[in-house]
Amino acid sequence: MKKLLVINGVNLNMLGIREKELYGEESFSALEKYIRDCAKELGVKVVLKQSNHEGKIVEFIQKAYGKFDGIIINAGAYTHTSVAILDALKAVAIPTVEVHLTDINAREDFRKTSYIGLYAELCIAGKGFKGYREAIEYFVSKQ
Repeated sequence: MKKLLVINGVNLNMLGIREKELYGEESFSALEKYIRDCAKELGVKVVLKQSNHEGKIVEFIQKAYGKFDGIIINAGAYTHTSVAILDALKAVAIPTVEVHLTDINAREDFRKTSYIGLYAELCIAGKGFKGYREAIEYFVSKQ
């Protein structure tokens, strides 16, 4: 059974409260339930982590070394600013899929830069919760 680490970053815990016109009304706990349900249906084990602190996200990635088959990460705004998260991903060399609820390429210009995208095998953006399912399916399809 594949084991995936799902990391949600800064402000994702505010889903259902923040910018509902962009992120919808469903809560972060609804997202976590959705991810768990998809993983169970697809026969994958998932461990979910969330932090608003860049260093904590780096620690989640470092501690994943040798323990996970893949990482699914939505780092939130750290996507566009964190060389530290990029370097952690490169250090552990675990296959990674980047996920964003909104289409970051259709938003402000600064959101079009993704440091994580310099390492990730795939970026799924603008599909809401379904992007996480697509990321899990990607790992299931890999040999």
